[in-house]
Amino acid sequence: MKASVALWVLLCCCLSKAQVRGDLVREKAVSPEGSSGEAESQEKQVRAAEWRPEGPAPASTQQTCEPDIHTVLREMSVLIAEQRVELRYIESRLRASESKAEAMESRLRASESKAEAMESRLRASEKTMEEQRAVIKELQEKQEGQAAALGAVGGSLNLTGSQVEKLRREREEGRVSFSASLVLSGDVIIGPFSTDLPTLVYKHVFSNIGNAYNPQTGIFTAPVRGVYHFVFFVFGNGHASTPTAVSLNKNGEHIALAHAHQPSHQMTTSNGVSLLLEVGDVVYLKVWHYSWVRDTFNRHSTFSGHLLFLL
Repeated sequence: MKASVALWVLLCCCLSKAQVRGDLVREKAVSPEGSSGEAESQEKQVRAAEWRPEGPAPASTQQTCEPDIHTVLREMSVLIAEQRVELRYIESRLRASESKAEAMESRLRASESKAEAMESRLRASEKTMEEQRAVIKELQEKQEGQAAALGAVGGSLNLTGSQVEKLRREREEGRVSFSASLVLSGDVIIGPFSTDLPTLVYKHVFSNIGNAYNPQTGIFTAPVRGVYHFVFFVFGNGHASTPTAVSLNKNGEHIALAHAHQPSHQMTTSNGVSLLLEVGDVVYLKVWHYSWVRDTFNRHSTFSGHLLFLL
């Protein structure tokens, strides 16, 4: 900076000297003709003074008053070159700063775009959440309604369940049926008897659902209250004095009789009744007085019974 100031001072001195010379020339041009000779003589004197060889002047006076214009110009050229370099550096930094600013602006625009996109997505998410809340509320209302309906149906189901259990129990209890023949094998004739009529034990069991019939005693015991139907078939030989007859009894009381009598050949007879029995009532068959009954492996003589319905 100090060098620049010194150069400017030298330049100003040179310009001042040139300006003095210019002023003298203008005075010569504008002076009247009468004094032209005087002016010319003065100009000659100035020129003589300029071209007159002079003795060595002091160094300080030469450096201050008569600077070398070429040196000044060279120094100014160097200074201008330095300033140009510095200007180019500043311009390059300015361009870099502008590039950075443009990049920052681009990034800012991108950020703004992202922010707008995020805001749009946020609005869409809020809208979706509102819709989902509405759906959830509707589902909750439906669930509450279904829970209320289920509670009402639950009572009905409990009632229906008890009814179903009752029906199932009644159905199981209503499964009462049996059928059996008199002998297991061979050819057997039972009777005749005059007193102490034995209970006939039908040993060959075809079916005994509900296990109400006892093949060891020949007695059927009613498991439930209801109407039962009993059927019995009797097979025998013909004889002049001995009929073929069997009686059905309930709790020791004679109920029905199957009877047949002929003097010869084989014969069969049967009978059947429907009885209202209470729980624990017993039904069985006995040989009739002075009668007999026969059975073979062909199962002619049978005793069957089953529950018709509950009461």
